Amino acid sequence: MARRSGKAVRERNGQTPPPVPEPLRVPVADSHTHMDMQTPGVEEIIATAASVGVTPLIQVGVDLSSSRWAAETAAAHPGGVWAAVALHPNEAPRVVHGDGAEGVEVDDTDWAGKARPGGGYESLAQQLAGIDELAALPHVVAVGETGMDTFRTGPEGARAQEESFRRHIDIAKRHGKAVMIHDREAHDDVLRILAEEGAPEQVVFHCFSGDADMAKVCAEQGYYMSFAGNVTFASAEALREAARVAPPELVLVETDAPFLTPKPYRGRPNAPYLIPHTLRSLAETKGMDEDELATAVADNARRAFGI
Repeated sequence: MARRSGKAVRERNGQTPPPVPEPLRVPVADSHTHMDMQTPGVEEIIATAASVGVTPLIQVGVDLSSSRWAAETAAAHPGGVWAAVALHPNEAPRVVHGDGAEGVEVDDTDWAGKARPGGGYESLAQQLAGIDELAALPHVVAVGETGMDTFRTGPEGARAQEESFRRHIDIAKRHGKAVMIHDREAHDDVLRILAEEGAPEQVVFHCFSGDADMAKVCAEQGYYMSFAGNVTFASAEALREAARVAPPELVLVETDAPFLTPKPYRGRPNAPYLIPHTLRSLAETKGMDEDELATAVADNARRAFGI
């Protein structure tokens, strides 16, 4: 199975990968990764992660093509890889309006903020029909990443994001899957839409970005908070305050690889095998024993994703 190429891969070529850390004693899942944008190949990514106690991996789609790839990869690695499928919020305005639509503020970057060519999109209904079909597969455990991202998107784009988010919530509920949320500078809107639509039984905030108050709201609602490598950054004290508030039974860990490489390797290519750095930092932040937190995280992934 060919691995998808992308700018993130090319930009990281030639960089020395961080060394393999000391293994975790209690295995945990990487709740969100993009192996199609990483080097080396899938088999090595899985094996290196497993060697340090990171298993299984949740491979996440950001458009219909990458969602299909995620589902195919999960099917080819039963138990070691599971899939999440969706249109990323930054894809939704393009599907609805197309690149450069008159009067619509849609930037010329892709879901990760990288420049991309335009044109050639199916309608939102066609795209979501494909996501709906994939969500029915047993090795697809979540609908995501979906949600809201107002960092770059103008008002018309935000309306397209909201429509897409609502329809992804419906897909998740109909198939009994978790919804995996991308929330960037849109906390109030995301919480409002979940309340209006009625949240699925399992809600996961990928790469949790809220403060302590947001963490309290999520805890009250029983939403899982997945922390990535940015919780280790020196500038992320507000995020660490949120992590302190988050109940252990609602905490997940992820890489979002190849992005958000944890300290002390920030700026170098990220991969699932680096989860131990994030988990150990999170345990220190929460004042918990490493094995205690790892046990909670492993149990949480089983509950959140039904794996």
